[in-house]
Amino acid sequence: MIKKIIYFVVAILIVSCGASRNKKVPVSKKKPVTVVANDGKTDQNSNTSSSSNENKSSSNNDEELVATSKVLTNAESIALYVTTYKEIAKQNMKEYGIPASITLAQGILESGAGRGRLSIEANNHFGIKCHKEWNGPSIRHDDDALQECFRKYNDPAESYKDHSLFLTSRSWYKPLFLLEKDDYEGWAKGLKKSGYATDPKYPTKLIAIIERYQLNQYDSEVLNKKYEPKTESKPISINESLYTIQQGDTLYSLSKKYNVSVEELKEINGLSDNALSVGQKIKLK
Repeated sequence: MIKKIIYFVVAILIVSCGASRNKKVPVSKKKPVTVVANDGKTDQNSNTSSSSNENKSSSNNDEELVATSKVLTNAESIALYVTTYKEIAKQNMKEYGIPASITLAQGILESGAGRGRLSIEANNHFGIKCHKEWNGPSIRHDDDALQECFRKYNDPAESYKDHSLFLTSRSWYKPLFLLEKDDYEGWAKGLKKSGYATDPKYPTKLIAIIERYQLNQYDSEVLNKKYEPKTESKPISINESLYTIQQGDTLYSLSKKYNVSVEELKEINGLSDNALSVGQKIKLK
């Protein structure tokens, strides 16, 4: 009997010792921190939001044109682009019936006024992809998909001609050639409707470029018409020294429109800040 009691006590001691050795000490764990970006998407890298803000900050003298790539350009580079290619656009209008204003505006938008990679490395000013019928040289470029095939030309003039041939050879663009020869608004909207671009703002962008830089004057030259710019985009003359501020005007928009810097506008008008009021008269030159 005594032996049984001793065995029982020893067994209890063994079990209790084993339990104490196996007992785990709880370890505090920190939950992973999730950073929520401004667009509502989650990112495990806390640097994302700061780098995003840095990308958004750019010089007021630059304008971003988004097409086959994002390219920063400005009024000076666009003016140079127009000077360089306006005669080619006018000649193509004579041969193929596409408004020179539309051709130039598309070239500016698609190539970033000649600053985009495709225009620099491939002389491709319109982002025209290879398509099955293309047997010429090509370049790979990320667009809707990675490393898509784009046409490569020996000279920008070839790109302009191919752009005209591209539009004249596709049946779905035929309705555009029934429009008035200088109906750039109809062409801009028709290109989107015919599937040339997927961007819903594509017509608005083209029209804005044409009117801001008065590209439709080249349509008038080809058609031997008197050019009459819209009132709001009428260029200021040296003698026309005062401008009346309209609703929506800012120093930045005026600097773009009349090719003068914001700082110059502030200096010649004695402005201490960028505030403007409707009806206010300021000097532009």
